[in-house]
Amino acid sequence: MITTIVIVLVVLYIIANVVVYFWQERLLFKPEKLPDDFEFKYPDQNFKEYNVEVEDGVNINAVHFEVDHPKGVVLYLKGNSRSIKGWGKFAIDFTRQSYGVVMVDYRGFGKSTGRRTEDDIKQDIQRVYDMIKSQVEEKYIILYGRSMGSGFAAKLASTNNPRMLILESPYYSISKVAGRYVPFMPMSLLLRFPIRTYVWLQFVKCPIKIIHGTNDHLIPFKSSIELSKIKPDNTRLYAVIGAGHNNLHTFEEYHRMLEEILISKLPKAINADETSLNFKRRKKKQFIS
Repeated sequence: MITTIVIVLVVLYIIANVVVYFWQERLLFKPEKLPDDFEFKYPDQNFKEYNVEVEDGVNINAVHFEVDHPKGVVLYLKGNSRSIKGWGKFAIDFTRQSYGVVMVDYRGFGKSTGRRTEDDIKQDIQRVYDMIKSQVEEKYIILYGRSMGSGFAAKLASTNNPRMLILESPYYSISKVAGRYVPFMPMSLLLRFPIRTYVWLQFVKCPIKIIHGTNDHLIPFKSSIELSKIKPDNTRLYAVIGAGHNNLHTFEEYHRMLEEILISKLPKAINADETSLNFKRRKKKQFIS
């Protein structure tokens, strides 16, 4: 009887692993498909739509939100759901600070076509980055990655030289996120989209800004704490007290933080001789009675 139970459990475990392996794309990505003739509408925003052919039969759809006399351009890599039809409304958070914004839909999202793999997505956004770089110096390009997009933004920053990398609600790696929900499965072996943010951050040379809500139950705030320790000298972590995963934009503090990040100048080096940086606390003498 016990042997039969064990065999059944083993079979069920194997089946569960097979299901996760082949269905993971449906679990990770929640795309919204748009017809080719769909017209984007963003009131009070000037924008142009682009289709970038990355390979034969594969097009990446993008929208460029334009401003007069731009300070730079933000390449916005969105989360794992919907399309830029809905995400486009967040461009205002950057255009109001006189930054142009380029938003792209990953393969299979919106009007973008093609089958998804992690490598393909990374190559696609590199192509988009190269197009931006052909028109704008890299020192004026800011990479912004939200949730799923944070890993891809980190990868892009690791192999290029943008002005800044901003990560909103980032994950340490997708395998670590998935492991929270199915800790009994070997996610590092099963995942075809491990997206290892922590690996790529090691090679980022530009300033890194991380914004995360303290009540995020999907991607815990502690993941940003761990990420902020990878390159502590050029990383700053912003905590939005009480914010969750999908409502950061409803907190005024988030907008204050974003404004500070976008308009502030790079901080000057701290002179240890003019501050208490090198002060050491004297040890109290120990007395044995």
